[in-house]
Amino acid sequence: MALKEGRRVKLAADLELAGTVTPAGSSPADTGAVGASPVLYLAAGIEGTVERVDEHRDRPQNQQVREYVRLKSLLDDFGHQMPPGSRRQLEEQIGSLEPAWTAHQEQQHRATVRVRFDNGFVLDGAHEQLFTSA
Repeated sequence: MALKEGRRVKLAADLELAGTVTPAGSSPADTGAVGASPVLYLAAGIEGTVERVDEHRDRPQNQQVREYVRLKSLLDDFGHQMPPGSRRQLEEQIGSLEPAWTAHQEQQHRATVRVRFDNGFVLDGAHEQLFTSA
């Protein structure tokens, strides 16, 4: 599900958040930790509104992905001019590289979100897969 700003969402699974507690806008080095090892639990089903979506598209292409893009471009541009045997061979090569391409595309479209829950909590930098439509 592609999340958009303003969309109502529901937390799909229980979350356990652990870390250092600091006042908003401060760093732990500036203020010192407020607690020893605080843990916050958020229950599945809690609803909120997406405030921001950050898409991450910086994953580099590996050799198989680059080869898929090159061969697919070749087929798209010149496939109609190729002899049937050469075209079939090229299609088979592309088919064998398709899983690497699909995996790359799935990882390229990952996003993190900032959600303001109805109870006032804000969860920032969470993977969009943690949420469903409300």
